[in-house]
Parts: sequence; structure tokens; C-alpha cells
Amino acid sequence: MLSAIGRAFRTPDLRRKLLFTLGIITIFRLGAFIPAPGVDYGNVQQCLQLGNTEGGLYQFVNLFSGGALLQVSIFALGIMPYITASIITQLLRVVIPRFQELHQEGAQGQAQLTQYTRYLTIALGLLNATTLVSLARSGALLGNCPVPIIPDDSLITIILLIITLTAGTGLIMWMGELITERGVGNGMSLLIFTAIAAGFPSSLGEILRTQGWTVFLSVLLIGVVTVMLVIFVEQSQRRIPVQYAKRMIGRRTLGGSSTYIPIKVNMAGVIPVIFASSMLYLPSLIAQFNTPTDGETPPPEWVNWITTYLTSGDHPFYMALYFAMIVFFTYFYVAITFNPEEVSENMKKYGGFIPGIRAGRPTAEYLQYVLSRITLPGAIYLGLVALIPLIALVAINANQNFPFGGVSILIMVGVGLETVKQIDAQLQQRHYEGLLR
Repeated sequence: MLSAIGRAFRTPDLRRKLLFTLGIITIFRLGAFIPAPGVDYGNVQQCLQLGNTEGGLYQFVNLFSGGALLQVSIFALGIMPYITASIITQLLRVVIPRFQELHQEGAQGQAQLTQYTRYLTIALGLLNATTLVSLARSGALLGNCPVPIIPDDSLITIILLIITLTAGTGLIMWMGELITERGVGNGMSLLIFTAIAAGFPSSLGEILRTQGWTVFLSVLLIGVVTVMLVIFVEQSQRRIPVQYAKRMIGRRTLGGSSTYIPIKVNMAGVIPVIFASSMLYLPSLIAQFNTPTDGETPPPEWVNWITTYLTSGDHPFYMALYFAMIVFFTYFYVAITFNPEEVSENMKKYGGFIPGIRAGRPTAEYLQYVLSRITLPGAIYLGLVALIPLIALVAINANQNFPFGGVSILIMVGVGLETVKQIDAQLQQRHYEGLLR
């Protein structure tokens, strides 16, 4: 393995790509610790020491920003606006026919959709920056901290802060695209990987400090087993054989080849977990706005019910609802992203067929049947992996950012596998021997 890494760095063009990628990642991490203009860094650290920043809004946004959100840095919004914009653009293909047409036009249409995603990212970044600044001004961002995060809340300071946070989102998006073009791997995915991996040492250190060596070693063992299982499932796929008939075009004979359609067990990736977590956060957000602030008036009964059952992740009802929503969103997202009828029509157009299945509608029905059956274990797998941090919260009193589970482990394993495959492919092109044997 070490010799393979050495070969990668001895190859000039691959070494240049790897060093460029590492340089962009370094800049991304440095930006997470540069305070935004108008923010008192000392007061921020004082508020963080109070430890009132768990769960809810902080769980995902802070995770994807690599801790930059709670530092109120120039990269506080992280990559989250781009992720949201990408999901929205993908879902709009079902609603807006023009988006579906662009998707089917090839490279030119994809470029146009990418441009729409960029515009939407900046718009969402502006909206998120305004919300973040409002929470910081009121003191609610860091758990109702008594000291002001923004001492000078004049209009000029607020506008400058909003523009800086929005520009930070645009800069992250640009750096991710630079990695994709000139570096190794998918830039956005690597930045998310970096942000999540940056929180692992502090999470493990906190478990060691509060729980001791026994629990710490148990967590590491659970992590190794979880990573192995996630790799196994992420690499699993159902291969549907496809045969292409021979065709005569002029004097040439085309077709006659055999291939397959790979249907992964987890086709939805991490999107259903993000959807379910976002939906479950809405009730607690509504309850927070309807809770009396004077400290004397009792909150309404429905607010107490939401606080009891839908705010803390350690309640069985919350876990069951979370699991059910992940299963639902897995089927929902797979139904949007994989269209059996479209695949069937493309096969029929180029003379392809599944052995034993007639072309056309029977092929689409067969693909739908296989897809629905293989999505079930994928949905159950996603739900169980997402519940690992919540179970850890009950079992060892760890926080909800438990490192080996949920969104973090799914993204890290997926991005790691894809990046290693790309490096391996480039090594094989140059040395006939890859990174992995």
C-alpha cells in the first residue's frame, strides 16, 4: 500500500493533482477558523464552553461545515447551501419539464443545470446567512449565551457580515469545482469528507475524557465493524443482464454484445437521512417559536408533547418515527432518480433486451419489480446506520455527533471509496498496476 502511494507521488501529473487537492483542502480548513467581520472570537469561545449547542440545527449544518458554524467563521455556512440547491434542482426535474429536457440533452444541458444550481446556491447562502446573523444577534445561535457574539450590531456591520458569509459559500463552491477539474475526485464530496473527518478527533477525545478507556475502545471496535458493513453494502449491487442484438448498418455489423444494468442496494445514498432529519427538526423549531420567553407562563400542551417526543433523540418514539421516515424517503428518492420506463425505452431504441423478458413495457415492469425488492434492504440498512448515534446517546450518553454512524460514516466511506477508485484508475493507466491489489 505504501509503495503504491509512493508511485502515485512519483508520477508527475498525478502528484500535481494530489498536491493541488491537498492545497485546496488546507485552505478550506483554515477558513473554518477565520472569524467573520464583526464577530467577537473571545465571546464565541466563551459561549461554546457553556455546551448548549447540541442537536437540531447544529447537528447537520455544523457537521457539514467542519465546526465552522459554531466558530461563526467566514465559512460558517459550509457546503450545506450547495447540497440543498443540488437536491432542489434534482427534484425540480419531476415538476418542471424544461429541467428534465436539459438533463436529457447531454453535456450542454448538464452545464445549464449546473449554472442554475450555482445561482440557487448563492440565493440559499444569502437566506441562510441572514438567518444565521439574526440568531447570532439574538444570542440564540449558541444556546442563549449571555455575552454578545456581535458587539457592534449596526446596519453596516450586519450587511458586511451577511455578504461575507454568502461569499464564503460561493468560495467553497468554487474550490470544490476546482478540485473536480484539476484535482482528484469529486470536489464537493471531498470538502464534505474533510469537514466531517475534522470532527472525529474531538469527538473521540470527548468520549475518552468523559467515559474512559473501556467505552473508548468499545466505540473504536463498533466503528471498525460499522465501516466494514457499510463498505460491504455500498459495494453490493444487483446486476441485470442485458443482451444487444446484432444490427447491420451499411457494411458494418453492430451490437451482439452482453452487458448488465447495475442496481445498487443503496441507490439513494445519504439523501433520505438528510430529508428525515430536516423534517423531524421542523416540529421542534415550531415549538421553540411558540414557547413563552418570560419563564413564568407555562407552554401549551402540544409544545410539551413535541419537547418530550420529537426533540430529544433518546426517546423510542423519535427513533421509530426517524426510521420509518428514512424508509419512506428512500423509496421516494429512488422513484425520482431511477425511471424504469426511461431505461426500458433506451434499451429498446438500441436493440437491447433482458434475456427472458420482452422489450418495452414488460421490461419496465420487471425493472420496477427488481428495484422495489432491492430498495427494501437498502432502506432498512440506512435506517439502522442512522440510528447508531441515537442508540449511542442512550447507551453511553454520547452526544448526537457520535462519530461512527449516521450521515458521517455513510459520506466518509462513500467518498473514500470513490476517490480511491479514481486514483487507482489513473495509476493503472500509467503503471499497469493500481493503488489496490
